[in-house]
Amino acid sequence: MSDTPVIGVLALQGDVREHLIALASADALARPVRRPEELAEVDGLVVPGGESTTISKLAALFGLLEPLRERIRAGMPVYGTCAGMILLADKILDPRSGQETLGGIDMIVRRNAFGRQNESFEAAVEVAGIDGGPVEGVFIRAPWVESVGAGARVIAEHGGHIVAVRQQNALATSFHPELTGDHRIHAYFAEMVRAVG
Repeated sequence: MSDTPVIGVLALQGDVREHLIALASADALARPVRRPEELAEVDGLVVPGGESTTISKLAALFGLLEPLRERIRAGMPVYGTCAGMILLADKILDPRSGQETLGGIDMIVRRNAFGRQNESFEAAVEVAGIDGGPVEGVFIRAPWVESVGAGARVIAEHGGHIVAVRQQNALATSFHPELTGDHRIHAYFAEMVRAVG
């Protein structure tokens, strides 16, 4: 891989355009991913926010669910924001009927833990490994992590709750950094992708 990794954004729902812009600012070649053949061409993948049940159903419909699981198990770097965090969890508390995850991070996640849409907020979050002070995070019907297993490392908390986790090549945040113009987490993820290459 060159210094310009190809990073996909799962383009089934969510802030796809904002993630593509944030990745491009991190010197990655960013492209939307909707089909298995597009997934096969990327070095890493961002799973954006949206509605986790809908994303998992659409991924199944587009024939992406198993290819995604296989790539994640094989070590492809992946970064999930908000609903993406839920999808990367090995276990969800109170899952919706038929809700499936991609897995990849040994954590238990609580959906909509920070409240409903009208309780959305922005907060400064100190994230381990990110230089330059706290990142601005936008929390929209955000999950939090109830607990992590031995393989996962907590890299940020807010209000006494775990809001960012990393396990090897998998990264997840409860919040949306792509909505703030602060692209440091995307740059951090791009470095994770380069390190695998």
